[in-house]
Parts: sequence; structure tokens; C-alpha cells
Amino acid sequence: MAGGGGGGNGEPEFQIAPMLDMLLVLLMFFMSITTAQTLKIDSNIKLPLAKNGEKREDKAKAVLLNVSWDQTLGEAKVKLDDIPLDLSDKEKCIEMIASRAINPFTKKVDPEIRLLIRADKNVTAKYIQDVLFLGAEAGMDNIAFTGQNQEE
Repeated sequence: MAGGGGGGNGEPEFQIAPMLDMLLVLLMFFMSITTAQTLKIDSNIKLPLAKNGEKREDKAKAVLLNVSWDQTLGEAKVKLDDIPLDLSDKEKCIEMIASRAINPFTKKVDPEIRLLIRADKNVTAKYIQDVLFLGAEAGMDNIAFTGQNQEE
């Protein structure tokens, strides 16, 4: 009688091909469900100190606005994820932010989506106010700021 999967001495052989297949399937699954949010964070931004800030444990969906400070021009540069926004064209900025926050089923702004603002510590309040205005006009009322709880 033919026996399958056994060596000459009676010990079963280790089948590596099915394991590699499963490994590749799991890898593709996790790559497809993982967001690229960390890739869209501007590493040049120096976050302000927030000693009493609390780390949020919930991993809510977020629309990320990076607000960096340009020393040479003396003004803020705003990026939606990794796309630069022109603050002089407020209507287009509002439209772009709202498009990221709309639930495709209800066609309304999803209240679960948070507007996450990562602003450089040198950005003046005027620019922060402009960014908050854009979020409010886009229909977002769940807003969070990022900071660090210790000096670098």
C-alpha cells in the first residue's frame, strides 16, 4: 500500500509549500487592510509640547492635515495627507477635505472620522484658525491635535 508524506524511516516529511502559500495569503491580506497613514505624516514637523495630553487608544479613521512652518516665507504650508493645499482657494480646500470624510453609503460626513491636525510648534494661531475653519466648513466637528508629551 502506498503511504503519503512519509520518509523512508517512518517519520512524516514537513510540507513547506502549503505553509508558504498561507504565508503569502496572510501577507496580502494584511497589506490590503493596512492604511498608509504613517506614510503621510510629515517628518519635518516639530510637534508642540503637550505635557498633559492624553494618548487616544481608539484608532478612529482620520483625515490628516499636516501644517508645517516655512521659515523663508514666514508662512504655513498645509498638506492634506501628502497633497499640498492652497489656502487662498478655500472652496477647493473644503471640497478636498469633505471628500475624504464622506461616508460612501450615506453620502454625508461620517461623524466617526476625525480631523487630525499635526501642526508645527512655530505655526502661528492665524494659520491654525484657518485650518479649523476649513474643517468646520467641510462639516467635520470631531477634531484632534497632535503633540508630544516630552521634549526631544
